[in-house]
Amino acid sequence: MKKELQQLGLSDKEAKTYLASLESGSVSVQEISKKAGLKRPTTYFAIGQLIKKGLMSSFEKGKKRYFSAESPERLVSLISFQRRKAQAIEEDLKMVLPELNNIFNLTGERPAVRFFEGKEGLRAIQDDILRSEFKSLEEFVPLDEAYKVFPPKPADHRQRLLKKTKKIPRRVIYSSKRGAFRPPLEGYIERKFISSEKFPFSSEIVLYGDKTAIVAYRGKLAGLIIESREITDSLRSFFNLLWQFL
Repeated sequence: MKKELQQLGLSDKEAKTYLASLESGSVSVQEISKKAGLKRPTTYFAIGQLIKKGLMSSFEKGKKRYFSAESPERLVSLISFQRRKAQAIEEDLKMVLPELNNIFNLTGERPAVRFFEGKEGLRAIQDDILRSEFKSLEEFVPLDEAYKVFPPKPADHRQRLLKKTKKIPRRVIYSSKRGAFRPPLEGYIERKFISSEKFPFSSEIVLYGDKTAIVAYRGKLAGLIIESREITDSLRSFFNLLWQFL
């Protein structure tokens, strides 16, 4: 019953006090305190809160004050009061919501993150790159890992990306156990090789426009797209730093 009363909005101590009073009838605060297992000042405070909620009342007899619980039917009124209070809060919120949204919108861009799983999920990331508009493209690619999952085929996503970026600057940092087997310059594409033994990495990172795509090829196939100018530009700066030293 205590838990039920708490769900109706009573605190733990208020619920204990009300139940103790309900079982005791009209008694002193000392008796309620003893039965509820609470300290006397705590019981006084709880009684005061219950009186405000219409769940207890008091009266004097001689020189002593007694307290008693009101009928449990009062709990129905309490629920109605809470409902009206919630409605009033909702109306107040509706009034300030436009202003809160304005403040929210003034704080600037927020990263949007989309997660993908499985081979089809990775194809969805490839499609997003192909659909997006960008003025340059930067890539970290572990070619051996990428070829295991997506072996090169005629007219695959690589060929479609090659066609899309025919006149767009594209820089690629790649690793492979085969060594630097890709041409360093091919049209608008520049490539630099890093040793997979010295710098092992198994995830692909693609920076395009305001987006960053990250693809994990080992273990469970998964990837994500982060749409954030701040994050992508920061990663692009790291790419540029590494590019200078290769």
